[in-house]
Amino acid sequence: MGVRFESLRVLIRDRDGKYSESFDAVFAAEDVEPVKTAPRTLRMNAYCERVIGTLRREALDHVLIWNEAHARHVLETDARHYNGHRPHQARGQLPPLADDQTTPLTGLSSRRWLLRTRVLGSLINEYWYTA
Repeated sequence: MGVRFESLRVLIRDRDGKYSESFDAVFAAEDVEPVKTAPRTLRMNAYCERVIGTLRREALDHVLIWNEAHARHVLETDARHYNGHRPHQARGQLPPLADDQTTPLTGLSSRRWLLRTRVLGSLINEYWYTA
């Protein structure tokens, strides 16, 4: 299985001692510029680490990835759910792509139905109220 470097331009890495000059040379040989994070900045990559951790806990820890196409499908499906349906506490329980003018559900009658949509083979469930 070959490794594709054509879409990569920059490799951002920390200053851990396990990354030697030969590690950087492998990427430099493929015209990928290795960029080190600033010294003593523990939180420099915190946002990326948060997203990766959420993705791992909510999807990848529960799915056996078969190949690259399957991995892309799982990641795209999870991204759609994360940005379009999953509530985010910092946004008042709205997903990132939701309209900020969404009206809260108040005064629900007992006649409203709740629909469930299964995502990623029932790994994730999305719930919707019917009119």
